[in-house]
Amino acid sequence: MDIISLLRIGVNALYLLPGGVGGTEIYLRNLLAALAEVDRANEYFVFVNRETDAAEPPLVPGAANFRAVRTGVRAANRPGRLLWEQTGLPWAARRLGLQVLFSPGFTSPLVCPCPKVTVIHDLQHKRQPQNFGRLELLAWRAAVWASARWSRDVITVSESSRRDIVEVYGAARVHVVRHGVEPELFSPRGERPEPWPYLLSVSTIHPHKNWERWLAAYRMLVSEGLPHHLVIAGLKGNYAAELSALIEKHGLTERVHPTGWIPRERLRELLKHAEALVFPSTFEGFGMPVIEAMAARTPVACSDIAPLREVAGEAAVWFDPGSVESMAGAVRRLLGETGLRERLVEAGRRRAEGFTWRRAAEQTLEVLTHESR
Repeated sequence: MDIISLLRIGVNALYLLPGGVGGTEIYLRNLLAALAEVDRANEYFVFVNRETDAAEPPLVPGAANFRAVRTGVRAANRPGRLLWEQTGLPWAARRLGLQVLFSPGFTSPLVCPCPKVTVIHDLQHKRQPQNFGRLELLAWRAAVWASARWSRDVITVSESSRRDIVEVYGAARVHVVRHGVEPELFSPRGERPEPWPYLLSVSTIHPHKNWERWLAAYRMLVSEGLPHHLVIAGLKGNYAAELSALIEKHGLTERVHPTGWIPRERLRELLKHAEALVFPSTFEGFGMPVIEAMAARTPVACSDIAPLREVAGEAAVWFDPGSVESMAGAVRRLLGETGLRERLVEAGRRRAEGFTWRRAAEQTLEVLTHESR
């Protein structure tokens, strides 16, 4: 990509609480690494909080044109972090002479001395407001509205989310930049991480991930003689206590294994050795685990919702996320029909090859730089 004028680009990573924000951490880490590969010219100033500054591996790439800007902000103190984002960040942007500010975590400062590009991954707070507390919902609505209306450009991760943002906020310049797949997922399997066959579900433990119905479906399958355990890998969100209670209620404590947030290396091996990925979510912006499982040659059964259709195409078995029997039936098919499994694995692998972080970085860079051309 030819860059006519070099830019000083700020990256607002203040939201990132390592191991605490789920898929948006995976997104930012991979995107920054890919940007460091495709862009050696523009300068990047990555604003990091205390938690990220101490994290391993480092968030900020080691490339010469990337620099960490330490703020002393604590991401765990959300009100304090948002206040500094609205006050300290614009001042720092002016001091550093930034020409564009990239905010990859939904929110950005209302007033800024340079143009803003903000990533709004989805509109869950609009489509499923019941998943938020009252004060949290009010703050989220105000912050995302301001980001959508006052950013020069908005980036989102699926056509479904783009339509939502245009419909709800009337934003004119909304660009779809889909996630990539880590190359390590295409590599051969390592050592099997568990001693028993298992199904895998990967997501944060939040209500919209549909755990109650999926556990009811899994219990039905176990009662029919299914030997597979269920591994649930993901951040312990605001439904974690309810999930534990459901597991105990269904008598599945020896068969269902929540892992919490785990290193990417372990998750990749879990994906590669799973008999199937089951993804029962009722709402998504993109659905990263689906394309990751496909790259790992693991067949997928998932909810029939628009963003997941965009990701998986014809390379998954679909079920109604509102129906326990539909979920159970999809898993029965996936485990019982050898020809179907083989077809989905090959179709999924081919589809996953089209999702790269390099491509995501190039498309993001195009949005960040196009006004300077």
